[in-house]
Amino acid sequence: MPTTRDRLLDAAISAFGGRGFDATSLDSLGADLGVRKQTILYYFPSKEALLEAAAAQAACELTAALEESLARPGSAWDRVGAIVRAVFRLAVRRPELLGLLREVSRLGPPAATRFAAVLEPLISRATGFLEEAMSRGELRRQDARLLLLMAYSSVVGVATEAEVLRALGVEPTARVLVRQRAALLDFLRSALVP
Repeated sequence: MPTTRDRLLDAAISAFGGRGFDATSLDSLGADLGVRKQTILYYFPSKEALLEAAAAQAACELTAALEESLARPGSAWDRVGAIVRAVFRLAVRRPELLGLLREVSRLGPPAATRFAAVLEPLISRATGFLEEAMSRGELRRQDARLLLLMAYSSVVGVATEAEVLRALGVEPTARVLVRQRAALLDFLRSALVP
C-alpha cells in the first residue's frame, strides 16, 4: 500500500508533468488527493522541494527502465533498439513522467541540476557502451553523448508533444506512437549501423 508521501509524489508527477509546474498549485494538488495543503508541506517544505523530489522519483523510474534494456544481451544495435522501445513503453504507460522530465529541463536549476545528477551514472554507462561498440566497429563513430541527447530529445519530444502532433493533423494514438518509434529506429539505424 502506497504511503502518503508516495501518493503525493505520484500526484505531483502527474500534475507537474501534465499541467506544468506554474499551473499547479499545492491547494489543487491537495484537493485532487483529498488532503490539505498543510499535509503536503509536512512532507515537502515547499512546492520547489516537491518538484525536486518528483523529478528524482521520475529519474529513478526512467533509469530503472533504461538499465534493464542496457543490461540485455545482444548486438549493440539490438540494445539501442531495446532502449528506444523501453522509453516509448514508458511514454505510453506514464506520459506525465516524461512530461515532468521535460518540464524540469525547461525550468532549469536547481531541479534540473539535481535531475541531471541522478541520471549522470546512467548517461556515463550508456556513453561508455556506445563508445565501446563504436570502437569495435559495431556502430559508426559519433559523439556518444550528443547521440544520447538527440535520441532522448526525439523520443521525449514525440512522446510529450501531443498538441504539436494535433496541430500537424496527427492524432497521438498508440498506433501513431508505434509508427513514430519505428521511424526513429530507422533513422538511428541508418545513422549508426555501418
